[in-house]
Amino acid sequence: MEFFDKLDLNNDTQAENKMSENTEHVKCLIIGSGPAGYTAAIYASRANMTPVMYEGLQPGGQLTTTTEVENFPGYPEGVTGPVMMEDLKKQAQRFGADIRWGLATAVDFSTMPRKVTIDGNKTIEADTVIIATGATAKYLGLEDEQKYAGSGVSACATCDGFFYRGKDVAVVGGGDTAAEEALYLAGLCNKVYLIVRRNEMRASKVMQERVFKTENIEVLWEHQTKGLTGEGVVEGAVLYKKKGTPEEEEVTIKIDGFFLAIGHKPNSDIFAEYIDVDEVGYINTVAGTAQTNVEGVFACGDVQDSHYRQAVTAAGSGCMAAIDAERYWSEKFA
Repeated sequence: MEFFDKLDLNNDTQAENKMSENTEHVKCLIIGSGPAGYTAAIYASRANMTPVMYEGLQPGGQLTTTTEVENFPGYPEGVTGPVMMEDLKKQAQRFGADIRWGLATAVDFSTMPRKVTIDGNKTIEADTVIIATGATAKYLGLEDEQKYAGSGVSACATCDGFFYRGKDVAVVGGGDTAAEEALYLAGLCNKVYLIVRRNEMRASKVMQERVFKTENIEVLWEHQTKGLTGEGVVEGAVLYKKKGTPEEEEVTIKIDGFFLAIGHKPNSDIFAEYIDVDEVGYINTVAGTAQTNVEGVFACGDVQDSHYRQAVTAAGSGCMAAIDAERYWSEKFA
């Protein structure tokens, strides 16, 4: 009997050890990287929050797919996206941020501390959580979009339009975002083709009027993209006109840049059970703060910004999230 008692005790001890290995408590957990996440890590580290960051599937976020960044302060000669993200990461690590490879796969914000599951097997119990998971640009699904990524294909006119000054470009989309991108590029480029799948635009009337009044914007109604051409870089696009009708024909346009403006999908799905999001999925925060509807949970960067989506604004919101998290922790736990 004594043998079995000892055996049960050993089994219980092993189970407890295994549970402790798979569960960790932290002051501040940052989910996602990129300008928002890394900036939050810098500020949280300097505030002695000893943050733990899980970088996600794409460490550094969308900017790691960008060749040149010329509009981020502090880089007068410009910098590549991957280099800038590595600089931000090193700065956060310098102050003690614990940056790890891993993906948040589930959350439970119904309890305190908040619980986040990493890679399906490790549980992080966090006093504060900063969500910086970003948003993913929607693409058409063409192989050429990957082939020419960073070599003529972009999902951000404000980020990359400067490189196409005086050139011909195309924008895909029919909503307000596409209209805004086309208008922005029209101020830089020689010619802007706006490729609209239907025979009408979804954009607001005022945006449509601005597009129609801009001389160097040509709207290609009922056109869809078949593919892109070019030796190493985009030099043209092959389009279907009136696809699926008796009048279907192929049209080729000469362009140097191809801009996607068909929307972004915020990476907020795993939080939606607990966190308030808008109709698209962007996380709602209290005006002027990074606070979500869940106490101790904050959001920053593109996962909560449907309007600006710039590296510098993402970094600013990361700063806000870290300051808000530190103040919350001090009031609640100090």
